[in-house]
Amino acid sequence: MFIPFLLLLICQEGTNVEIDPSKTIIWGPGLKPDKITMGARYVFLQLIDLEGKNLTESPGKDLVTARVQGETLRGHACHVRTQVLDSKDGSFIVRYKLHNTCFNLQLKVQIKEYDLPVLLVKSKGPIYEDECYCPNPSVNNWLEDLECSKNYTQIHHDLAAFAHVDFDELRQDIIKAYDKPGSVSLCHYVVKSNKIFRECYGRHVGFKIFMDSVLLSIARKVSLPDIEFFMNLGDWPLVPKGGKSYPIFSWCGSLDTKDIVLPTYDITESSLEAMGKVMLDMLSVQGNTDTPWEEKVEKLFWRGRDSRRERLDLIDISRNYPDLFNVSITNFFFFKDEIEKYGPGQSHISLFHFFKYKYQLNIDGTVAAYRFPYLLAGDSLVLKQESKYYEFFYNNLVPGGHYVSVKSDLSDLVDKLTWAKEHDEEALRIAKSARQFARDNLLPRDVLCYHVVLFREWSKRLKSKVKVLDNMEEVLQAKHSCECYNGDAKLKEEL
Repeated sequence: MFIPFLLLLICQEGTNVEIDPSKTIIWGPGLKPDKITMGARYVFLQLIDLEGKNLTESPGKDLVTARVQGETLRGHACHVRTQVLDSKDGSFIVRYKLHNTCFNLQLKVQIKEYDLPVLLVKSKGPIYEDECYCPNPSVNNWLEDLECSKNYTQIHHDLAAFAHVDFDELRQDIIKAYDKPGSVSLCHYVVKSNKIFRECYGRHVGFKIFMDSVLLSIARKVSLPDIEFFMNLGDWPLVPKGGKSYPIFSWCGSLDTKDIVLPTYDITESSLEAMGKVMLDMLSVQGNTDTPWEEKVEKLFWRGRDSRRERLDLIDISRNYPDLFNVSITNFFFFKDEIEKYGPGQSHISLFHFFKYKYQLNIDGTVAAYRFPYLLAGDSLVLKQESKYYEFFYNNLVPGGHYVSVKSDLSDLVDKLTWAKEHDEEALRIAKSARQFARDNLLPRDVLCYHVVLFREWSKRLKSKVKVLDNMEEVLQAKHSCECYNGDAKLKEEL
């Protein structure tokens, strides 16, 4: 039996910490599994001490356990994989992945052997696995179920130039302007009746798999509006400012261009494939930062390719200040003639290892460095190079609030690093604020929300009829056996 005010005495860092399990705070989309379908559903737990304050350090990774149970329609046990991640800041992440449709799903969390009834989530179901094609017929209802943000500054900015879009007039002009096989790769997409069709242009179109994947995933969850768009498959944004306003979707934007920006293929794939084929995602980063702030090495740690001159400059700087830096080039491709000076190339190191160091550097590669979200989600201080390139979330970041800004030529990097060492409490505050920003804006729910909101707003601007063209091929959903119960009648009949 659960005792309402049970206190657990935990030995932490040589001190006794009293935890009141009954006051544990829980939130996250994993609490509504019947309404929110994801590859991996997740919830957050914040532990509270006897004085009603949030714990700020880990009470021990084995303290919290979780179990998700359910049954199939025929009464067999559901196949559910569950994982508990200790964020090392007094909070935990519980995530679970369903491998078949479940009924009577229960999420049960324990602190030691004590159940938390406030965390007991029961759903009569059905609870669909991610592979099920059972879309919500209403985009607005789906957005409401996910509690998506009401304010998307970047979307409104990007779409401001496109009040009315007539692809019957623009389509051939766009193809003519950007069908450059040696330098540009893009795909023309149509979503019609929640089916996906495309035709691609260019020599290297392999990255279409990422756009295919997110469209297929979203279409399984919600009925998308009919839309037509062109997707840039390369790193560099395509549409220069001052030129014709061609509507091109890209994964990266810049101050010199006016592409419509989507979440990068990197963060999108990791959001869709969490607890699947990818190891690095926005939640796993938070659960694999094992070094407390006060025990981190007080150096700036960086590894990366030679994809920008400033990355070589970083090596020069580090050699003059070896007590401040641990940085190396991993691969030489752009500056092979300078390997002797800046090499040899060092072996790759897991991003999880980065956070054993107190300071991280986000420096551009060919465009914006797509590791930035993961650095923000870690528990180290991020120093970010000033840049003309940006991702979908940059406009919501505050220099000095979520990261420390560094000049584009890195000329003040040593000064900023010295400041951080001399202002350790402020540096820690910024690092914590960055992680909170990542939790509020960069998790799988947020990535899905951003795509769907953009597609919805884009559909309102299309004046030409959305139609499937003759040369387009359909991007098919993977075959998967799954029954959809869109009303009680069929479910009762089956039961």
